[in-house]
Amino acid sequence: MIKLLLLEDDPNLSKSLIKYLNRNGYDVDWAKNGEEAIDLSYDNKYALYLFDINVPLLNGIDLLASLREAEDLTPTIIISAQIDLGSVTKGFIAGADDYVKKPFDPEELLVRIKAKTARLKETLTLREYVLDVHTQTLMYKNEPLYMGEVQKSIFIKLLKNYPNPVIKDELMECLEKPTDLALRVNMVKLKKNVMLDIVSVRGVGYKII
Repeated sequence: MIKLLLLEDDPNLSKSLIKYLNRNGYDVDWAKNGEEAIDLSYDNKYALYLFDINVPLLNGIDLLASLREAEDLTPTIIISAQIDLGSVTKGFIAGADDYVKKPFDPEELLVRIKAKTARLKETLTLREYVLDVHTQTLMYKNEPLYMGEVQKSIFIKLLKNYPNPVIKDELMECLEKPTDLALRVNMVKLKKNVMLDIVSVRGVGYKII
C-alpha cells in the first residue's frame, strides 16, 4: 500500500477519511496535531502529506514550511476550510502542491491523491499476483503468467481497479467481438484460470473480491 500522513484534528472527519482511503488502497497514519505530524514524518517515509491548517500546537502551513526547509520534498495537499486567497497563497508559498477546500467530496480528493502518487506505482500486487505497470508483465508466485491476450487485458483492468469494479463498457473493449455472452464466457474462464473470486456488480460491471 502507498503510505500517507494525514494531519487533521477533527476525529470524525479523520476516521471516515482514513476508512475511505484504506478501501481505495492507501495506508494512512493520523496525526492530531502538528507536533505528532513532525514526529511521524521523521520516523516514516510517506508518499504524500494531507495537512489541515488549523490544528493544535503547530499549524499545517508552518509545519509544511519547516519540512521544506529541512529538504523534505514529499508532495503535499492542504485540506482546509480557509478558502480566502491569502490562506491559499500562503499554502502554496509554504510548498503545497495542491489545495482542497472543505467541505470536499472524498472522490475528488481521491482523484487528486492518485494524480500525486500515480508515478509511484511501478507494480501492483494482489495476493500472489504481481503486475509490472510499465511492461504489462504478469507474474504468479514469481513466475511469468501466460494467458490469451483477451483474458490478459481483462485481468489487468481488474487488477488496476481493485477493489473497485470495472465498468462493462471498458471490459467490452478487450473483446474481439464484444457481446454480453462473450464477456460472461471470458469471465468464467478467467476466474477458473486465476483462481480468484470475480463477481458481477449489477448494472456496473465486474470486480475482484
